[in-house]
Amino acid sequence: MSNTVILGAGIVGCSTAYYLSESPHTQAQSIHLVEPSPELFHCASGLAGGFLAADWFAPSVTPLGALSFKLHKELAEKYDGKRKWGYSPSTGTSLSLDSDVVGGSGEDFLRNGTSRAQAAGARPARGANGPAWLTMAEDASLEIISRENSTAQVDPLRFSRFLLDECLSRGVQLHHPARAISVSKDVKDTLASVRMCAEDGTESDLPCTRIVITAGAWSPKVLSTLFPSANTRIPTAPLAGHSLLLKNPHYNPEAEENGCHAVFATDTLGFSPELFSRVGGEIYIAGLNSTQISLPDVATDIKPDDRAIKRLKDCAAAMVNLPEGGEGMHVLRESLCFRPVTSSGRPIISRIPDEKLGVGMSTRGDNEGGVFVAAGHGAWGISQAPGTGLCMAELIEGRPTSANIQALSLR
Repeated sequence: MSNTVILGAGIVGCSTAYYLSESPHTQAQSIHLVEPSPELFHCASGLAGGFLAADWFAPSVTPLGALSFKLHKELAEKYDGKRKWGYSPSTGTSLSLDSDVVGGSGEDFLRNGTSRAQAAGARPARGANGPAWLTMAEDASLEIISRENSTAQVDPLRFSRFLLDECLSRGVQLHHPARAISVSKDVKDTLASVRMCAEDGTESDLPCTRIVITAGAWSPKVLSTLFPSANTRIPTAPLAGHSLLLKNPHYNPEAEENGCHAVFATDTLGFSPELFSRVGGEIYIAGLNSTQISLPDVATDIKPDDRAIKRLKDCAAAMVNLPEGGEGMHVLRESLCFRPVTSSGRPIISRIPDEKLGVGMSTRGDNEGGVFVAAGHGAWGISQAPGTGLCMAELIEGRPTSANIQALSLR
């Protein structure tokens, strides 16, 4: 039996395990998730916004985005996603003091602080009154920028937990907390095992013929650790993003039948805020990103910056219709997480050719071996995770992929 070791048990790793365990060609017990962080999903997989889009992507990523949006909906319908992880249709809006919306491309909006709606090239479709929780200045304009049934919302932490629980119920094995520290070869110089180190320092070998790197912002380090002589790298960089989760002061369960709201604001506070309402009466605020914060060794070492959190609270006081002039703000969570971004704005979903793994290293043929990577999704990791997981499962088994991902190969 060919073991598949998935390094990184975040949303992309769990999505990969989920779809691979559905295949009749792979036994669930042969799939191993390895996660070094003491707390599961204490990263972008659990702390991101959870906004989903079908068609807000560059042409090279459009097939993946459309597939993934469809899979999100199918999973929600099959498993009661509204109740279990807050799946809901959403209305995407642009809040601006400037009526001109300038299109863009790639992931530049993450680094330079512009609006995600602008980066997606979204154009105003029609006027909007806006949700009850949004404060509107007199000279501001709010435009609906999403097509009907093309955007949605989830709680990524609950969705990630669902995926993991479903995998474990099928027999997928979780090694946590544990870190992959090296690989071993057989007498034919073929990948034979991964050596893991548990939290207490105990080391053990896990036989495998396939490795899948889905470690988010830590993916480049995983590759260089396991294959130090590799003549390629995973070209992603970590981008830090702070966020704030608030209790919606105007929460009305009956209004949830009309769906959630996503508000993308232009830069009036030194950054471009993004605000998402969620099922159950939460409002998520983000958009304050930085390249100047170092990636820690493990996700649980991440600590939010007090100054950044204050800026987000000032944003909430200005943009959320809070009681008592902002004094009634009910903060549920203050967070910082890292997203892996690429210079092209395209994620990487690819097998790493054996010849790039380094001298004297190969993997088993006939679709029984290989080293693979899925990383670099930037702000769209939650949205694109199911599609990435399905395509990666198909790639691993040598089957045609459900979306055209040729442009997402490692170059």
